[in-house]
Amino acid sequence: MKAPTRIAVIDDHPLFREGVIRSLSEMEGFEIVAEGGSKDEALHIAEHIRPDVMLMDISMPGNGLQAVAGAVEAWPPIKIVMLTVSEANEDIAGALKLGAKGYVLKGIGSRELADVVRTVASGEPYLAPSLSARLLAGMAKERENAAKQDLMAELTDREQEVLNLVASGLSNKRVAQLLDLHEKTVKHHMTRILSKLKVSNRTEAALALRDATESRTGGAA
Repeated sequence: MKAPTRIAVIDDHPLFREGVIRSLSEMEGFEIVAEGGSKDEALHIAEHIRPDVMLMDISMPGNGLQAVAGAVEAWPPIKIVMLTVSEANEDIAGALKLGAKGYVLKGIGSRELADVVRTVASGEPYLAPSLSARLLAGMAKERENAAKQDLMAELTDREQEVLNLVASGLSNKRVAQLLDLHEKTVKHHMTRILSKLKVSNRTEAALALRDATESRTGGAA
């Protein structure tokens, strides 16, 4: 007879933790071997109790992501499933990079959670479909912004000056006055800028500059 999957539940909300433990305890094939509510408790459980699967929240004392890295280091065979409310791409990507094998949201039903635990315990990773689509979309956006930054880097210093002024809403004539250039020279710069950025008009060029700037500064205004 196959041994039950040994599970630890780490969450700093006792009521939620108790609900998860009760739900999984009622299902065949699972054995709850430990519970905790902080990073330190997670690391102690990983090192000394060595569960097969650890369900863990991201938001808890000591930082859930750091707990993932520490638990995997303490007991490499452990399979961690993040059970959290965070849908942030950086949390999803961070948890998976640090060694988590699964990532699901707290709205999940008990039977579906049990299926996720079985999947991860068998050696297969699991990421909720909605989160997978969002993560892929985020990665695609990051690649797009990186490409825009690469194109922006091809602009000369003078072209950067012209684009910054144009993006602020100034006309070619006003840009020429501010930079002490002929208006025809500004038009020539704009033609080269549009070509280098692979856009068709000044509005698209201004948007490309905004996207590249936001990506470089992490979205700060």
